[in-house]
Amino acid sequence: MQDESRNTIIFVVCALALFLLYNFFVLEPASKRRQAETAHAAAVAQLQSPAAAAVAGGVPVAPPVITRQAALAASPRVPVDTPSLKGSVALRGGRIDDLYLKQYRETVDKNSPPVELLRPEGVAHAWFADLGWTGANVAGLPAYNTVWTLAQGSTLTPGQPIVLTYDNGQGLTFTRKIEVDDKFMFTVTDTVANSGAAPVTLVPYGSIQRQGLPDHPANSQIVHEGAVGALGLDKPILQLIDYKKWSKDGGAELDSKGGWLGITDKYWLAAVAPAQTERVHGRFDHRKEGGLDLFAADYTGQPRVVAPGGQSSNVTHVFAGAKTVPVLRAYEQKLGIPRFDDAVDWGRYFFWLTRPIFSLLMYIYQHVGTFGIAILVLTVVVRGVFFPLANKSYESMSKMKKVQPLVEEMRKKYKDDPAKQQQEMLALYSREKVNPLAGCLPILLQIPVFYSLYKVLTVTIEMRHAPFLGWIQDLSARDPTTVWNLFGLIPWNPAHLPMIGGILDTSLHIGVMPLIYGLTMWLSTSMNPPAPDPAQQKIFQLMPIIFTFIMAPFAVGLLIYWTWSNVLTTLQQYVIMRRFKVDNPIDRIINRLTGRAGSHA
Repeated sequence: MQDESRNTIIFVVCALALFLLYNFFVLEPASKRRQAETAHAAAVAQLQSPAAAAVAGGVPVAPPVITRQAALAASPRVPVDTPSLKGSVALRGGRIDDLYLKQYRETVDKNSPPVELLRPEGVAHAWFADLGWTGANVAGLPAYNTVWTLAQGSTLTPGQPIVLTYDNGQGLTFTRKIEVDDKFMFTVTDTVANSGAAPVTLVPYGSIQRQGLPDHPANSQIVHEGAVGALGLDKPILQLIDYKKWSKDGGAELDSKGGWLGITDKYWLAAVAPAQTERVHGRFDHRKEGGLDLFAADYTGQPRVVAPGGQSSNVTHVFAGAKTVPVLRAYEQKLGIPRFDDAVDWGRYFFWLTRPIFSLLMYIYQHVGTFGIAILVLTVVVRGVFFPLANKSYESMSKMKKVQPLVEEMRKKYKDDPAKQQQEMLALYSREKVNPLAGCLPILLQIPVFYSLYKVLTVTIEMRHAPFLGWIQDLSARDPTTVWNLFGLIPWNPAHLPMIGGILDTSLHIGVMPLIYGLTMWLSTSMNPPAPDPAQQKIFQLMPIIFTFIMAPFAVGLLIYWTWSNVLTTLQQYVIMRRFKVDNPIDRIINRLTGRAGSHA
């Protein structure tokens, strides 16, 4: 029968969505988190043992883990100080390997330390940029342990570059000029001069290297972490390889004209970009040495023949910083780096929706001043787009709820004649202009919007540590409150409880916003016609509770969107039900509060 078919379809859609959401956002991330923690512990344990072996090809042996201070002290350094970055460049190896992000902190606490981005080799989770020259049968090329001489400058700042030099004593003199802007871009110009008697052939390279998995991996399919770049001969093609696939398959290689490549975390990126007019060979490489995962994203350029008395230069841009969309787009336009803002994980399939939602959200934010209010306004805009379709759907559902008593009578009257029952119900729906399936389409159409907004709130750094009201200090994180300590009134952390603390802090972590969301979902679903089958009715009654637990770990910004959307949906349904004089739970609640008997009819 039509109404049973409608409810069955809605039930199947909701059940499928429930299963996918729970598997996608709860079970799978938990499994990945356990795997990552196990792998990380094993890597650290092996790294700390004396079993590390030499790496072929002149790459240094992965040393035992040392402190950051010890690693910095192992090389003379030139300070880096910009409005956005603070750190140093190592003269040993000439590497950019020590950077903090001044404008971003580890937590919402204003006194928390700045985000650490690049780390020197020897430290756990080392991450650095390495540049230079390679050449077959050319002796004395600068290597990882070469100590450069500071020839110019004392501190690397915007407008004040530093110049490093190295003479190999065999006729080759290397000069490295490093410049930095006020954001996150370094410009490294490597020059080699040949004062020998014979020509030499050299190939420039640029590399981003990471030793070990990230300290705090995202562990979610919603966020890409690992290799990233835009490479291709005819046009730049986005390259994405997550750490798991990278470790398993060993990476990839491809030729490109210009482009860029690097290694990304959820919010941070380190990448190299060659001259956009040069043909290069890009490579994402992975290998295990001494029990440690070694990841590298590098390129090699075209061979340069440096004649006696001549010289050759190569320019590489090194990005090391936050994936702020306006900044990435500015570099894309200014330096011609293609698809640079694709370092933000817009998604393989819904980028056509996530990008406009982000742009609209940013536009609203620029006018209202806070992302929380911007999300509320965005919700109204989205609801406005779906308003005509939703209006027809709710009208049909209101009519269906109004004729529900007649439907029940027909079921009883023709319970022994299903064909006649079906015929009479179709005639009733036709007379009353009821479409039993009208409620499904708005639900299905909102799923891509829901996913895309969740993606935007999760992967864009603009949402990170963005406050809203009261206890909500980070719209990109889950609600920090929990029912288990009465939302902070009891001064203890349920996560510290033995045995069950982990469960209370993950699967059962229910805060204020999830509870408000659950209440609005209950009110919205209670406006719908009841399912004909008692079992289905009980399941639909449980859905708000189930989804409260499912949605609780989500970004609180997404809960604000969905809660406000539920409120707008309920108001829209209420107005329509009042117009059709249909019984509804809001009127029943008002009647109980005012002491009036009966309900609106």
